Amino acid sequence: MSGKKSGGQVFHHAPVMVKEVVSWLLHRAPSCVCDGTVGYGGHAEALLAGMADDGKLLGIDRDEEALAVCRERLSRFGERVALIQGSFVDMPLHARQAGISAADGVLLDLGVSSRQLDDPGRGFSFQTEGPLDMRMDRSSGETAADLVNRLSESDLADLIYRYGEERYSRRIARAIVRARAAVPLRTTEALVAVIKSAVPGSYRHGRIHCATRTFQALRIAVNREIEMLEPALRNAVDVLKPGGRLAVISFHSLEDRIVKQTFRTLSHGDDARLTVLTKKPQVPTEEECRLNPRARSAKLRVAERKPSEAAA
Repeated sequence: MSGKKSGGQVFHHAPVMVKEVVSWLLHRAPSCVCDGTVGYGGHAEALLAGMADDGKLLGIDRDEEALAVCRERLSRFGERVALIQGSFVDMPLHARQAGISAADGVLLDLGVSSRQLDDPGRGFSFQTEGPLDMRMDRSSGETAADLVNRLSESDLADLIYRYGEERYSRRIARAIVRARAAVPLRTTEALVAVIKSAVPGSYRHGRIHCATRTFQALRIAVNREIEMLEPALRNAVDVLKPGGRLAVISFHSLEDRIVKQTFRTLSHGDDARLTVLTKKPQVPTEEECRLNPRARSAKLRVAERKPSEAAA
């Protein structure tokens, strides 16, 4: 998919594992599907196209700009689509607002879209100059700049290590604190320069850009991605009909580990609510990875709500 943003700048976004998502979620002529991270509408469009003419979709996203693009993209489906700005952790509330009592399928795509990464004004990418923002919802909350200029050295180091699994987290945190004492860090370029100054030369020129893990950690912290994931998964199950399916696409090990553990917890014990359908995560085909390199780290896990829940 490609689209235009004001100023004539063109962005591209290719949704990941679309065929697999459609196959898992449209297994039984669904009347309603909830896309908790609808973004620019790639998965939603494919799901709506594969559903019956009376099938409906609820799309939720924190990014107002993405919803505007999605609204235009899905306009041909008319009243079959309801789009709401909000967080997937509040899916039961948003479903009620849309008049949905239960859904046949729920999708959560946990990645940052290519369009968001490629927009310098969002501050997600270390490869372009822009404000150090990183908020999915730019109407509220702390920015990445707020965090790097406010947190103590130890808290910064812990954050970068926990969410970025960055081996040089303490060196990077120390360099950030030293740099901000002279002038606050407000841009992606300024932060990248500090990171480069903190790590060994061999790491600066490694296979992965030396700022990758720090930027990932800050994005996760700014948007509370990890802390909201488990409750979001549990709430998504509450929205499902018996026999309905929950599909989750993750892009790094922290997210996948939480999805795996939550699915396992909810599929065992006397009050088990799920049956896990993917014993190992499904990954993109070699062809998809060749066409869209950003798909390489994607993992898809799917679970189904147990029919016994009908009486619960």
